Amino acid sequence: AAEVVVIGVTHAGVRRALQDPRDRIILDTHPAWTGLERPVEVSGLRDWLRERMPADMIRVSDRAQKMEHSIEAMIPFLQYFRPQARITPIMVTAMSPARLQAVSRKLAEQVAAWMQSRNLAPGRDVAFLISADGNHYGADFKNSPYGTDAHARAQAEGYERGLIQSCLEGTLEQNKLELLQKRLDPQQSKAAPLWCGRYSIPFGLMTVLHLMREWSPGVPVHGRLLGWSDTWIEGVLPLRHTSLGITAPFSLEHWVSFFAMAFYSASGV
Repeated sequence: AAEVVVIGVTHAGVRRALQDPRDRIILDTHPAWTGLERPVEVSGLRDWLRERMPADMIRVSDRAQKMEHSIEAMIPFLQYFRPQARITPIMVTAMSPARLQAVSRKLAEQVAAWMQSRNLAPGRDVAFLISADGNHYGADFKNSPYGTDAHARAQAEGYERGLIQSCLEGTLEQNKLELLQKRLDPQQSKAAPLWCGRYSIPFGLMTVLHLMREWSPGVPVHGRLLGWSDTWIEGVLPLRHTSLGITAPFSLEHWVSFFAMAFYSASGV
């Protein structure tokens, strides 16, 4: 796909700087993003959304996008494999389940209208890339419901894998995404894994689900886990002479998980 909608997190530092924006997506006006060897072009879809999304559902902030790392971290990999890709960067803020439904549905409607006006199709011409990481576990994150030994790490991994299997693998369904958002809410579950993608993952997938329901009614979307790991398993990256240091501690008392998934429809898009 030449067009990639990149959906990212609004991390705590950005939230503090912007007085904790909620219930909306954040767009920018940067003419291009920094790439590996050349700038990455921004899609015309971004301006389409800025002009057509309801005012109470969006916020335009170059500062927010400049401070946030979740989207920019994906750009070098995306550009390496898709050198000509154009991006539409979207940051997702905290939303209630009802608000997430409303904003994701409206976003899907506008993306569909933009694609139809240009004879584009999801998958073939427009892909979605959701940036997030998994559980942040340990006392440093105030998140250690199972303890901090090897058995505790195994329990936390098992819970997270079960969450992925029950809510994200197989046929993508609205009730499964609603359950995912509920089970990621620490006020709803003491065992809730601490995902930075607590909102970006349900929002991004709900947008895709609404889009595909409108585009190909009755054609299901399927999810497949490609890989799961964590910083305790991986340890230090095997890189030397790069000037990169260890950016965070990793131990049974402090680790972060991450996983990759693919979502596709039976029609091949």
